[in-house]
Amino acid sequence: MKPKLPTESSAVLAELVLPYQANPAGNVHGGEIMKMMDSTAGVAAQKHARTNVVTARVEEINFKQPVLVGDLVTCRANVIYAGFSSMEVFVTVESENLRSEGKQIALTAFFTMVSLDGNGRPSEVPPVALSEDAYWRKLYLEGQKRYETRRKKRQR
Repeated sequence: MKPKLPTESSAVLAELVLPYQANPAGNVHGGEIMKMMDSTAGVAAQKHARTNVVTARVEEINFKQPVLVGDLVTCRANVIYAGFSSMEVFVTVESENLRSEGKQIALTAFFTMVSLDGNGRPSEVPPVALSEDAYWRKLYLEGQKRYETRRKKRQR
């Protein structure tokens, strides 16, 4: 299988946040945003594998800034590392108040998605190419390290 760059296996989802997605103070529920993140990660992984995918793990979810009713939320997902059938997808969430200027990173997380064949069994995915770009290279190497750590834990 031909390796793919993280920019080839990407997805973007944007949504205006509405009152039913928030608490009485106007802060969007974390679960609402996590659902958006999961959907975006799933599309990026499906583009990479060209198969059905399922979420196996969510790690290092970091809530950095609150997201408020009326904000435009943009989720960006890229496959940064791949094992045999699993892919690590880095997702960032930007929030933007459309009445003022400026965007902020509200959340980040790493999703592990697994490729499934027609019988629902794990199936092989293309590797991720090690990019020359320092940002993507760093994410790849960190993803590789997390993958190896999880693999060693499973073997014990």
